[in-house]
Amino acid sequence: MTEFSTRAVHAGQEPDGPTGAVIPPIHLTSTYVQDGIGGMRNGYEYSRAGNPTRDSLQTLLADLDGGVAAYSFASGLAAEDALLRAALVPGARVVMGNDVYGGTHRLVSRLHVPWGVELVVVDMSDLDQVRAALEGAPDQTVLWVETPTNPLMKIADIAALAELGHGAGALVVVDNTFASPYLQQPLSLGADVVVYSTTKYLGGHSDVVGGAVVLADEELAAKVQFLQFGAGAISSPFDAFLTTRGIKTLAVRMERHSQNAQAVAEALVAAPGVERVYYPGLADHPGHDVAARQMRGFGGMLSVALSGGPAAARRFAESTELFALAESLGGVESLIGYPSEMTHASVKGTELAVPENVVRLSVGIEDAGDLVADLQQALQR
Repeated sequence: MTEFSTRAVHAGQEPDGPTGAVIPPIHLTSTYVQDGIGGMRNGYEYSRAGNPTRDSLQTLLADLDGGVAAYSFASGLAAEDALLRAALVPGARVVMGNDVYGGTHRLVSRLHVPWGVELVVVDMSDLDQVRAALEGAPDQTVLWVETPTNPLMKIADIAALAELGHGAGALVVVDNTFASPYLQQPLSLGADVVVYSTTKYLGGHSDVVGGAVVLADEELAAKVQFLQFGAGAISSPFDAFLTTRGIKTLAVRMERHSQNAQAVAEALVAAPGVERVYYPGLADHPGHDVAARQMRGFGGMLSVALSGGPAAARRFAESTELFALAESLGGVESLIGYPSEMTHASVKGTELAVPENVVRLSVGIEDAGDLVADLQQALQR
């Protein structure tokens, strides 16, 4: 088997047959001519059901994570919703971490719980809590793991959680958005499903919104495929093309993101006004050893707690020059955000509420020295 970087460039990307074009064309079509009634050419009839550009991306995603199939969607939440609808029925249980992305919690608590799904929130880094939450679990149970978490960068032991989950008959799902398939391979660690917001590191350039589900089981894959077709929250051909283009440089970008984030984290630890830096690459991070074991690198995301409280955090977030104040993450440019009022506003007042003195950083691929200097001047303000 070829190595990751080679597969990222070539999987699902055969040169165009008729022209020899190195990059396959974007198939911007809604429908396909048939050779008689029911006579589809190469299996294509309508682009909600199938499109060659989307198929290329899905082949690539499945290859990189070692899945039997992958399906791309119009957003990360659309991908998560399709998976949950494929896996759950009324009376089912979702066991979820207490530091997941606010949109994921909102999806389950406000859309699926009223449908009859039970939601249990625990600290995924505490195996005893997870074990207790799985006791007496119904047949349809999902153990939803996010690692590293958003935004407090908690680390969950995927292999240990997969063993616990499977022992209770649960489907083990890992949101691998922060790590990407380059830094972490959940299916090889025992997970059943991997989900992504491909908007983030996979796309990598803040110019496309998308999501993906990668599966290890063919039966569940068929259910997700039907929901992709039946509900229609597909990624467009152009979005699929942009995501595929981004993935080609994923390995080199993740290396640079990780190097820069390590430099930023180490600089902030010693900076005045900083109460705590949340980054698994720091030796004193509670999940450092687990992250070092299951990840190739520690990634480009970190969060900072300011000793001056919410006022200082807000001022800091609004004082950077290179770091743009914006939601989202994973692009080549550095971003800064105030989670309690931005990405995680929907969980304010719940057990998932983010401390109001915390600022989240998505460290880009710029020069590390320039990024550190920008944060230092913002802290001085």
